[in-house]
Amino acid sequence: MEKEINEKIQGQSLLLETKSENTKKLYIESYGCAMNFSDSEIVASILLNEGYNTTENLEDADLVLVNTCSIRDKAEQTVRKRLEKYNAVKRTNPKMKVGVLGCMAERLKEKFLEEEKIVDLVVGPDAYKDLPNLLAEVEEGREAINVLLSREETYGDIAPVRLGTNGVSAFVSITRGCDNMCTFCVVPFTRGRERSREPQSIIQEVQDLWDKGYKEITLLGQNVDSYLWYGGGLKKDFEKATEMQKATSVKFEDLLEMVANGFPKMRIRFSTSNPQDMHEPVLHVIAKYPNVCNHIHLPVQSGSNRILAEMNRLHTREEYRQLIDKIHSIIPNCSVTQDMIAGFPTETEQDHQDTLSLMEYVKYSFGYMYAYSERPGTLAGRKMEDDVPEETKFRRLQEIVDLQRKHSGMRTQEFVGQTVEVLVEKTSKKSDTDLSGRNSQNITVVFPKENYKIGEFVNVLITNCTSGTLIGKAVGLSEMN
Repeated sequence: MEKEINEKIQGQSLLLETKSENTKKLYIESYGCAMNFSDSEIVASILLNEGYNTTENLEDADLVLVNTCSIRDKAEQTVRKRLEKYNAVKRTNPKMKVGVLGCMAERLKEKFLEEEKIVDLVVGPDAYKDLPNLLAEVEEGREAINVLLSREETYGDIAPVRLGTNGVSAFVSITRGCDNMCTFCVVPFTRGRERSREPQSIIQEVQDLWDKGYKEITLLGQNVDSYLWYGGGLKKDFEKATEMQKATSVKFEDLLEMVANGFPKMRIRFSTSNPQDMHEPVLHVIAKYPNVCNHIHLPVQSGSNRILAEMNRLHTREEYRQLIDKIHSIIPNCSVTQDMIAGFPTETEQDHQDTLSLMEYVKYSFGYMYAYSERPGTLAGRKMEDDVPEETKFRRLQEIVDLQRKHSGMRTQEFVGQTVEVLVEKTSKKSDTDLSGRNSQNITVVFPKENYKIGEFVNVLITNCTSGTLIGKAVGLSEMN
């Protein structure tokens, strides 16, 4: 069942860029959200300049790092199992050093070092530039920790080393942190206040990716729609900015248009959006530029106004529906996807039915659905009793999953008979004779390989589908090539 509800978390530990003079080996794994995978690329870049090339073999590593997620208890348990594995290997290689990065490092801090003694260093999401100093401490036989959160750090001055890349698509981080204090979410406590990256550094990173042959980027942040650059400072300080700063400020719709207009042959995605911060100008940019994908990931979490208020989600069911209507009015062929939590504290059967009815209204293309997991440090963890029985949580979750599977099948069926543009990303997992990629709506498309290649934009006539995949036959190259 867990695989069916997208709760499986996967690691990643592959590096393509190396330096011949480097003598040390780094093994790095990432778990959780796309931001963690993006952060690991920053870490790899920093350590590449400190003498570390990355290895895919854990046993060969001088330094083992795991970039962690704290969003659900299952994510933390997965990381703990990996740490057990690292330490088992370390017993045969005492020179190996083990470190924890990211949100779990920020949340548990000294506990890893002092109580559990299972790592040599602990590094929070805003302290990666301090890694050389921390490693020097470890080499001197001292445990090292830096989990200080920053009001300014965006890593905009670091060119990431691309990890686990297919050479086709890449993440480009545009914001860090989050100011939305959802009661279930640990992100504001592990990643700090929201701040936006200087736009020119973003454009430069996209240019670098284009020069290296990449064909698709995802502009990434906990809440991309609230991107705001006005010469520095946190979003909450914008009211104090000078009139000149306000006049020359760059909002998300401005940044999205800058990238779309500057790189017309680069396909552009973005994630994640927040309903309260998604404004109409962004939708018009998506509609205007054919290289901006017609897909919006728009987490709702619940269809019940009462539960939304308990979650401190600053939108209502009605406002969310209005936004959905606006999306489909401005971008008729746009797919919308969701995050949903089942069994939030005090959730009643009527609240659950409200969620199902909202899903019936939207008919999402796909989604990420989870049973509520109490996270220490959050307002819900401190103030709310986790009072929905586990059996009830998972029954409701299964009903959400079943309905989503039905709607996903309906959405993919709509493409049968249509020709869609597909960016080829890889050979299909199920057949060496097929290629796999995604269309603009972020739906996987599989078609016979013939003479087409990874990295090409191919027009594919859809002849069949499953609830998660479109199946077709190529009819020629796209004009995007």
